[in-house]
Amino acid sequence: MKDKKIAIIGGGNLGSSIAYGLLASKLYLAANITVTRRKIEIISDLADKGLNVHSDNLLAIKEADIVIVAVKPKMVDAVLHEAKAVLSPEKIVISVATGVKLAHMQAIVGSGIPVFRAMPNTAISIRESMTCIATANGHDAQIAEVLDIFNQLGQSIKIAEELMDASTVLAACGIAYALRFIRAASQGGIEIGFDAATAQTIASQTVRGAAGLLIKGGQHPEREIDKVTTPAGITIAGLNEMEHQGFSSSLIKGIKTSFEKIG
Repeated sequence: MKDKKIAIIGGGNLGSSIAYGLLASKLYLAANITVTRRKIEIISDLADKGLNVHSDNLLAIKEADIVIVAVKPKMVDAVLHEAKAVLSPEKIVISVATGVKLAHMQAIVGSGIPVFRAMPNTAISIRESMTCIATANGHDAQIAEVLDIFNQLGQSIKIAEELMDASTVLAACGIAYALRFIRAASQGGIEIGFDAATAQTIASQTVRGAAGLLIKGGQHPEREIDKVTTPAGITIAGLNEMEHQGFSSSLIKGIKTSFEKIG
């Protein structure tokens, strides 16, 4: 059990998901987690579980070891300007707001405050997020601490900040891409005889299993594909037809188009 005190500034969908995930991890005491929101009645269920819930950002930040800023991007500056009076080099500040750069945050709070950016995806609500982490001045122990927090909510990796936009596309937009594949596979399943619910169940679990093979086995996708593509078989016939129809190239183009849209 960790004795770190965590303040989550902003109890919206993302902030609440982080709070629930940390609580479910059992590594953090409920009493050491504080969530703030203007309308605290909206997050009363967190209070019922023993978390501290109130609307005083400054108090929450003052008492915390780790501050997670989970407000909308346009509100980050106001939170950091308010926080700067009670921040110190021993505290870690993590922003999960899209597009707010490290240098911008550092200019507000000062160069001596360890500042991080984290980009989770919507699977954080079920503790299955892929979260990318970047920092300009966090030292090794602090980096390990931040990675550990988000590892309780799925999997996290440290990347260079210049790749944060790319991580948004691959991990955050990527949820939609994967779901679109499942929808298409389900529709194909209906065409070959399954009812809609059964087709979706089969497609969803199959994708989950395929991802698990790569995550647990550490193999390249083609190695696993080779195991199910027998000569003149049905799998290779289907794969080749998908490639003829532009399956891989359309996915790659979609990723690149999303990335260009950010810029």
